[in-house]
Amino acid sequence: MNTLAGRTLFISGGSRGIGLAIAKRAARDGANVAIAAKTTTPHPKLPGTIHTAAAEIEAAGGKALALACDIRDEAAVHAAVQATVERFGGIDILVNNASAISLTGTLATPIKRFDLMLGVNVRGTFVCSQACLPHLVTAARAGRNPHLLTLSPPLDLAAKWFAPHLAYTIAKYGMSMCVLGMAEEFRADGIGVNALWPRTVIDTAALALVPGVREQLDRARRPEIMADAAHAIVTRDARTTTGRFFIDEEALREAGVTDLTRYANKPGVEPLPDLFV
Repeated sequence: MNTLAGRTLFISGGSRGIGLAIAKRAARDGANVAIAAKTTTPHPKLPGTIHTAAAEIEAAGGKALALACDIRDEAAVHAAVQATVERFGGIDILVNNASAISLTGTLATPIKRFDLMLGVNVRGTFVCSQACLPHLVTAARAGRNPHLLTLSPPLDLAAKWFAPHLAYTIAKYGMSMCVLGMAEEFRADGIGVNALWPRTVIDTAALALVPGVREQLDRARRPEIMADAAHAIVTRDARTTTGRFFIDEEALREAGVTDLTRYANKPGVEPLPDLFV
């Protein structure tokens, strides 16, 4: 299976950036895409809303459902999932994309920001997964090749990944631990549960606001590399592709893609490695 035609994706935080790129790549196949995110009106610093995302998805060839949803809110997530099922008849793929970031040390991380990262990254991932998994089980029984894909890094307990930004690492690794556990828990159900992380910095509007990173975006890659990598993963056989922590380059290489120059912001410039790799 190399197409998502007729498949239904539920994507958290997909109003911009990597989530939107994944949505539009699926839409090119003719997929149905539910975008569950908070942004219903334009943000003063970040482009895109759930409504502009839905318009871009439909322009790309898919069917879209814009869902105003704070993924930390269990009731709101379940309502969004139910609306998706009512609109499209089920859910075949969950993409846990929503994430909050603060690359700050322990003393420079306000507890409010700590709570936000844990709430969005860990709680949000768990809540969305818990709400969607019964529908993924149903999809597996119907032979629809269900996947749960989380944008989180490989687990590595080396201290160098924790010391510079402890709270953020805890939050992202919490997402990865969900992948580790759910992959094994739902292996017998035939659901592919995997993680995806970039080898290099990805140029997104949100990342452009992070001091120290925005000055180096010439060395970043475009979100389309993650979209193509995600597509390569969720079109694989879910029964034999589960419990893996993919790096985008690796997922593309296994799909036969070796020339990555088209993803560069500035061709010929050495890409800037991302965190956790």
